[in-house]
Order: sequence, then C-alpha cells, then structure tokens
Amino acid sequence: MKPIDRTLGFINGIAVDRVPFHPILMRFAARHAGVRYRDFCLSPAHKCMANIRCAEDFRSDWVNTMSDPWAEAEAFGTVLSYPDDDLPKVERHAIEEISDIDRMAVLRPGDHRRMLARVEEIETYRRESAGALFICGWVEGPFAAWCDIRDINMAMTDLYEYPVEVHKALDIITESAMAFITPQVRAGAHCIGIGDSVCSLISPELYDEFCFEREKILVEHIHSLGALAKIHICGNISAILPRVISTGADIIDIDHRTGPVTEVLGLLQPGQVFSGKSDPVSVLQDGDTASIRSSCRSFFDEAGGRAILSAGCEVTPGTPVENLRFFSGMAGELLP
Repeated sequence: MKPIDRTLGFINGIAVDRVPFHPILMRFAARHAGVRYRDFCLSPAHKCMANIRCAEDFRSDWVNTMSDPWAEAEAFGTVLSYPDDDLPKVERHAIEEISDIDRMAVLRPGDHRRMLARVEEIETYRRESAGALFICGWVEGPFAAWCDIRDINMAMTDLYEYPVEVHKALDIITESAMAFITPQVRAGAHCIGIGDSVCSLISPELYDEFCFEREKILVEHIHSLGALAKIHICGNISAILPRVISTGADIIDIDHRTGPVTEVLGLLQPGQVFSGKSDPVSVLQDGDTASIRSSCRSFFDEAGGRAILSAGCEVTPGTPVENLRFFSGMAGELLP
C-alpha cells in the first residue's frame, strides 16, 4: 500500500495494512542526511533530500516543509540571522511598537524568498516521490505568527492592552496565510499544517476570542481547495481541545503534555483523527524499546484507534537511529 493511500485510507476509516507513521523530523532529518541546518532552512533541495531520505530509511508515510517558524515572519519584516548549523535567530522583530501594525499589509507569497521556497519544496516532493508520499505543506497559525513578528512577551500583554490592534494584525495574518496556502495546494500538497503553537499558553476564553475563528477560516479554506488540514499546538491543550476539534481539522496533533483524549472522542467527526503523542525526549530520545512500545500502545488505545503514529512534537536531533526505527516499526503492531 502506498504511503499516501495508507494515510488517506486511515483518516477515512478504511482498512489499512499498518498505522500511518508521521514523525516530525527537522533537526534530526538534517543531521541524519549530513545537511547543515542553515541549508535545511534555506535550500529546498537540501530539505527535500533530507526528508525523502528519512522517509526511505524509517518508512515514514509523509514528507513536510517544516524547519522553523520564521518564513512568514521574515516576509512581514522580522530580521533573522541564519547560523551555519543551528536554528535561525531573531535579530529584530517586525512590530516593535504597536503602531507598527499600521504598516502591515497582506503578504504576496511570490514576493518573498522563503515563501517561494516552500512552494518549490512541495513541487520537488511531488516530482521525487512520484505520488507515493503524503505531502504536507505548512503555515503559521495566526497567533503564533503574531508572536513571531511582535515578540512573545509583548504579544501576550497586547491581548489585554491593545485588543483592537491585535485583531487588526491577526486579520492581516490570516489573509496572508490563506494567500500562502493556495499555491502550496496547487503545487501538490495533500495537506496543510497550521502551527499555532503558543495557543496552549493562553486561556480558553482568549483562544476563543483571538484564535478559534481564524483557525477555522484557514481549515475551511484548505478544504475548499481539496486538501486536508492539520493543526499543531504544542503543550497541554486539554482545555481547548474541544474547540480545536471544532475547527474541522482532519488531523489534530496531541502533545505528550495533553491529558487523556478519551473524553473528547465523541466530538470527532468522520474523517478526523489525532496524531501523537509520545514524549520526544523521555520516550523517543532517552527511552528503551519497552517504553516506546508502551507509549505508542497507550495513546492508540486512548484514542480509540483513531491516531496516526507520531511523537507529540519534533523528534530531537539526539534521538538514536535505533529508537526511531523501533518507533516506526510500531506502526505494524498497533492494528488488531
């Protein structure tokens, strides 16, 4: 069974030969392929080569365009530096004063190098995988993008001090994300991930006020283009999980910090599944085969069998190759 058929079949409740395996590989992929992280971030050829190699070496069913959260932020004006073999670093945020919002405009993806690069990556995946792999594009969620261009500490206080201005910025960010989603799907993405990581740090009330409707708009836009939607929010999202499910996202990532999902299983609609939730550090990096097996089986049972096999977040670069291979092998053990 082709990886794409396995993933689409599993999401739609069709019998498959094993559970889809969707590890989030970024720094691990670069290290495994011998690629400097600067090149992984900035060179579509290097990123695609590394991810395709990992898909082959670890029987991963997907490839994605993730490396760091700064593509849209740089387009909005956040100034970054790219160390030779480390994560990008912010030198100056785009919005230093709240009045700087007045200079914001909806992004045109074709005008910005890193947004163009993401579309190129999807085209490369489509060409190199010959339609076999499940291809996932990516956009920053509205609130995460706001934190990327404003600085997370200021962004949090802005919710209380400047709510009108924040709504204005989030509307521009949401329109920009929609503009970014469209060429990714047209390039061949089967799915678009929405990374709104910081939403676990705010209250359910603030999530409803500033985030939920905008995430839902992005999901609906993705669906209108014929693709699937995935939402990734790091941390404990138990308090907002019912609302995250209500966005209509097809794949909902569950971090290891989130409590049991059993109580919300009844909220899942046909065609919705979870993905997760093994701890990337204590289980995948530092654990043994027994702890990896226990983690995988525990969450699969907790999710009523409606869970793609993945860690709750990015696989660390220090994860032993043997552990990731064993983790991948669990995809064949979980189904009855």
